[in-house]
Amino acid sequence: MLGILIFLTGCGIQPQPAKRKVDLSLPKVQKIRTLADITTVALEWTPFYSERIDGYAIYRGSGGKKLQRIAVIKDRYSSHFLDTNLKPNMLYTYSITTFTKDNRESAPSEPVSVRTLPIPDSVPFLQAIDHLPREVKLIWRPHPNARVKWYIIERSEPEKQSWKNIATIKGRLNAEYIDRGLKDNKIYLYRVYVKTCDGIVSKPSKVIEASTKARPHIVQGLQATTNLPKKIVVRWQPNPEPDIVYYKVYKSVFEIGPYSVAAKVKKLEYEDRIKEDGVKRYYKVTAVDKDGLESFKQDVPVVGKTLSRPLSPVITDYKVEKRKFVLSWKSPDGRAVKYIIKKREINNLLNQNEFIFKNITGTTFTDTRLLPGRRYIYEVYAVDENGLISKPSQKIEFKIEE
Repeated sequence: MLGILIFLTGCGIQPQPAKRKVDLSLPKVQKIRTLADITTVALEWTPFYSERIDGYAIYRGSGGKKLQRIAVIKDRYSSHFLDTNLKPNMLYTYSITTFTKDNRESAPSEPVSVRTLPIPDSVPFLQAIDHLPREVKLIWRPHPNARVKWYIIERSEPEKQSWKNIATIKGRLNAEYIDRGLKDNKIYLYRVYVKTCDGIVSKPSKVIEASTKARPHIVQGLQATTNLPKKIVVRWQPNPEPDIVYYKVYKSVFEIGPYSVAAKVKKLEYEDRIKEDGVKRYYKVTAVDKDGLESFKQDVPVVGKTLSRPLSPVITDYKVEKRKFVLSWKSPDGRAVKYIIKKREINNLLNQNEFIFKNITGTTFTDTRLLPGRRYIYEVYAVDENGLISKPSQKIEFKIEE
């Protein structure tokens, strides 16, 4: 029975190209049973155990051509032959003769025709799950042919003519492949082959198209304050993507960078507290979605600045009359809401006193507590509404004569 064929592919097979004499008295093989695969055909017959028979000769033909001897089996007990390396989906015709040791050959058996199986189709169902972050997931239905052992995955791009083998998946029941490390917002093409356990590769499946997820849009409306004391507040507009989870703020002390991450925030602003007055900082902001995709940075940063100190008061007039000192000044930028006056009284190098007069709201100051023989130095500081203190005004220095 064909179900229990023992295939002979070389053992005991000796080609004998010499032509034999036909002896019609020799027993003739009556019936050939066949079993076809993609590139092989198995033959089975009922053997003759007579001592007259030395073996069997196998003949094959195809495409209307005359049958040619392809093998001899020098064993009267043999009843099976496996013909290999055939073409898929091809019709072949076989006949078998018996032969003797003295080079006589029987009449050929009735020819039998058999067609090899076609190359299997590729996967019957293939689908892409796309718009994923830098990857595409392929799924397919496991092939119904139990001889399929591998799936071969190929990838291309619309602008390219060539295909690249990116993976070979072992196991007929495997049904997915994830293509990772792809570019953002990019279209890719895929096709799948199946490969049988004996190395037969199918035609390609249909070509499917898939695209990766795009990065979030560049953050718009970036602004930074320039008038706040000891801090810069950076603000921006919300991104249109619904899956933004936070914004990443980059900061630098130079416009050209380098930029380092200053904060990750969920709201639409960032407050950068800085201890210095009147200093600049440069900012760029990106949006990051739930998959970790980050937008590109702005080409041009936004510049912010902490509020500068008020300008130093300008001395407009002063007078020293005996033991009385009168001082006048003005605020050049108009930011001062009050003033501080520092007074130093110097008797000698080892004897100095300092006096500070705060919360002066006017622009004149009179000092009648002067002592003879002492030298005095006065400086005026402006204080704005934020409590920022200017650098000192010019020094007014004089001595009270004894």
